[in-house]
Amino acid sequence: MRLAGLSLACMAAMAATPAHAEEEDAQALRREIVTLRRELEGMQQRLDRLEQREALANAATTASAAPPATTAVLHPTQVPGVASPVLPQRESVADPSTAASRPDSAAGPTDPDLKGFFAIPGTDTVIRIGGYAKLDAIADSRAAGDEDQFIPSSIPVGGSHRDVSNFNIHAKQTRFSFEARRPTTHGNLRFYLENDFFGSSDGYQFRLRHAYGQLGNTYAGYGYSSFMDADSLPDTLDFAGPGGAGYLLVAGIHHSFTMGMGNTLTLAAEDPDTELAGASETRAAANRLPDVSVTARMERDWGHLQLGAVARSLAYDGEGERDRRMGGGLQLSGSAAVGERDLLLFGALGGRGLSRYTADLTGSGLDAVVDANGRLDALDLHGGFVGYTHYWSQLWRSNLIFGQLTLERNSALAAEAFRESRYGVFNLIWSPAPSWTMGMELLYGRLEQQGGARGDTVRVQGSLQYNFIR
Repeated sequence: MRLAGLSLACMAAMAATPAHAEEEDAQALRREIVTLRRELEGMQQRLDRLEQREALANAATTASAAPPATTAVLHPTQVPGVASPVLPQRESVADPSTAASRPDSAAGPTDPDLKGFFAIPGTDTVIRIGGYAKLDAIADSRAAGDEDQFIPSSIPVGGSHRDVSNFNIHAKQTRFSFEARRPTTHGNLRFYLENDFFGSSDGYQFRLRHAYGQLGNTYAGYGYSSFMDADSLPDTLDFAGPGGAGYLLVAGIHHSFTMGMGNTLTLAAEDPDTELAGASETRAAANRLPDVSVTARMERDWGHLQLGAVARSLAYDGEGERDRRMGGGLQLSGSAAVGERDLLLFGALGGRGLSRYTADLTGSGLDAVVDANGRLDALDLHGGFVGYTHYWSQLWRSNLIFGQLTLERNSALAAEAFRESRYGVFNLIWSPAPSWTMGMELLYGRLEQQGGARGDTVRVQGSLQYNFIR
């Protein structure tokens, strides 16, 4: 019995030994799997941390290389096919250069980068909504005639209210513009629309300033006369500018011929309007032919020169009388860089029947007058201006401007009719941010009438302006 029990015990031990070994091997394998899993999770965490560091480093590099966020918003789209301006870059409060037509719709000196355009999806067209909000506070030492713009030809001479001072605040220069551009097989196509609120003297009536299209070098629509030179107009807070400058908004068509080396020749036909002194129901102005102008222009990196000539057919029709005369004139204008940042601007004009094309006398009815014998006399006129812009720093600039305009003495004109005006300006302009401009301006104007009577005034103007795109 004892031997049999011992034998059974040995057989049980031998059977249990392999089972116990297999269980230990399984436990060891489980421990290895757990260890490997922990190591794998640790490696995954280190890999995640490395990828996060690399992503942050790439983002920092991209941010340092990219332009500021505001610039990316305002200038996300490059305008294709547009040539860079040749003229030196400049600043301007009223910014007439942006609206001006140029050969193949090239960029201008006040907007060389064409900022603010964005593409219309699915097309080659880019558009821009521009303009600015401007507030003017104006104080006149005595009556100035026009309370919103400084126009010496409107200064009262004599009268009971001549010496009354005046204060005025308005925002009529506030402006909106819409522009569209696209390249074509015939050159760049541009559409431009702009308005301000000088449509009435006692309110904020909408006034159209520009509405034109241009394909390549051919322009058609309403805007600056081809005779005037927007790039020569000085930088003033006052909206009107010097009275002796060529200035006219008119409907017309013109074509520019590129002569190479920055030289162009422009031919234009524009809407005529004989401004007749003493016009009435029985004696009315007549327009039989368009005004025709030829403009030669030279642009260099130091500035530009422009010589313009305009020919006009002036006529009137009355009761049993009529007459016609040819009129026209010349204008030489330009700009020249002085030193690194300063700029000289100038213009001189003269001719017969040219009053409509001047800033001071457009709309005044002084192109021509009918004498006592019923003959039409085109009135002689000459004038000009010179302006100097000095940049004190990147944020501060000043302008000193003088202008004069003189009309011939004529016995057929009334004694209170315009004879001569003078215009003087000094300002200090501060632009602490690209879209924010403010400044102060001192203006002097004097008017002399045909009869010899004179009147003058001094104006102080402060302005605050916010540009939509700059």
